[in-house]
Amino acid sequence: MDKRFLKKMRESLESLKKEIIEKLVTSSSEFREILEDMDPKDLVDIAADDIDRNILEALGSQELKRLKAIEAALSRIENNRYGLCVKCNKKIPTERLTAIPYALMCIGCKTSDERRNR
Repeated sequence: MDKRFLKKMRESLESLKKEIIEKLVTSSSEFREILEDMDPKDLVDIAADDIDRNILEALGSQELKRLKAIEAALSRIENNRYGLCVKCNKKIPTERLTAIPYALMCIGCKTSDERRNR
């Protein structure tokens, strides 16, 4: 995959992750207290650390799923697996990755997966 595109996707994923953490900080006094007790770190680094139970409880289930998907996508970039469908191992179109940078599957596999889960 093109290095410039990967860099763009990494930046996009890190921005999404930071956005989730910032939203959590502004909406949760409990989470804000946890952050204040920690050593000063960049918000992106905090999300990359082992997220303890209190943080998980503060996150909504949708945001938690999104944060985990973002972390997984960043890991796939590091392991040279980014942009490959986890089901069929074919390339995920760049248009799909641009729209959903943490996409796990190509459109065909995702559609099939959603039909099975109905």
